[in-house]
Amino acid sequence: MANSQQPSLGFLTVIEHPQQGFFGGYLLLNRLARPLEFHCTAPLKPNRAQEILYGPTLHEYLFGEQIGQTLVARGNHRPSLICTDCPPAMSLCTLIDVPVVLLLPSENGEPNEALSAAASGGSSSDSASAGAARWRIDLAHVQRRWHVFAWKGHRLAAASKEDEQKLLARAEGLLHDFDLAEPFGRIRAAIEEARQAVRPT
Repeated sequence: MANSQQPSLGFLTVIEHPQQGFFGGYLLLNRLARPLEFHCTAPLKPNRAQEILYGPTLHEYLFGEQIGQTLVARGNHRPSLICTDCPPAMSLCTLIDVPVVLLLPSENGEPNEALSAAASGGSSSDSASAGAARWRIDLAHVQRRWHVFAWKGHRLAAASKEDEQKLLARAEGLLHDFDLAEPFGRIRAAIEEARQAVRPT
């Protein structure tokens, strides 16, 4: 990963398609929320042996090491922080030296747009066609594993209080009144385009 000096914010998500497997997408935005670069993976489908041997750690291995770490390494810009809407991708925290935060459901218990929106803009039919994965987030479980905090109207989870402090220090002045859920819709739409391109004929 190149060490660009331009401040940037990374967004990482993973979509599961029943036939093709997991697609990862990584979008880097500048302080104006404009794209600096985008990367996505080819579909990744674990085999039966991996499912058995990795057991309940399979998604953390796939999302963090196989997808997340690979995508971040491709980037030409070093982000100030990385935001994900997929709990298993939080395993990336142990693999890179950039703070990684999880976008949680809003204060009233409703999911953020990033957790419920369709891949290409919000309709239920689009969501079904894209095969977007849905992640159930039990807040009590999240609080036991991660440090939960609020930032500019968003509820986030970090690996530790120290990571929260790093995030706040690095994010200061980077984004103003920015909806952290919105970029995930862009990523899902881009992944769907890529998915269509590799769909078997």
